[in-house]
Amino acid sequence: MFKPKLLNLPPYPFKLTQKDDTLFIFDELRKKSLVLTPEEWVRQHFIQFLIHQKKYPRTLIKLEGGLKLNQLQKRTDILVFNSLGKADILVECKASSVKIDQKVFDQIARYNMVHQVNYLAVSNGLQHYFCRMDYQNSTYAFIEDLPLYSEI
Repeated sequence: MFKPKLLNLPPYPFKLTQKDDTLFIFDELRKKSLVLTPEEWVRQHFIQFLIHQKKYPRTLIKLEGGLKLNQLQKRTDILVFNSLGKADILVECKASSVKIDQKVFDQIARYNMVHQVNYLAVSNGLQHYFCRMDYQNSTYAFIEDLPLYSEI
């Protein structure tokens, strides 16, 4: 059974339940309990970070949305929309034991070929990387943090 550990994100009062040897976490966006995996622990923290620290409305956050990439069905971890309904931030979450390496950046870059968002975020709960996309010049820049909702 996964034992939650402290992450480099603010702690939140999650509703955890246990049934037999399985720990569950209540996902307030999907309104259901999910098996608590190391990746889900990071995803739930990052969702709360977006809501409480960055002030993104819950209604503009989509979790584990499907996308088709080269005839393959894939799933994005977190997709945040702006007030006009356009995807603006794509987040890829990994378990804290997973090293953020070039393969992770390649994965989010492939997903972004479909979504074409302004910001990319990759997190394993301990390390976070943020990029601002510049499609006009076909470049990107690493940035310190994601913008507040009021700044997009």
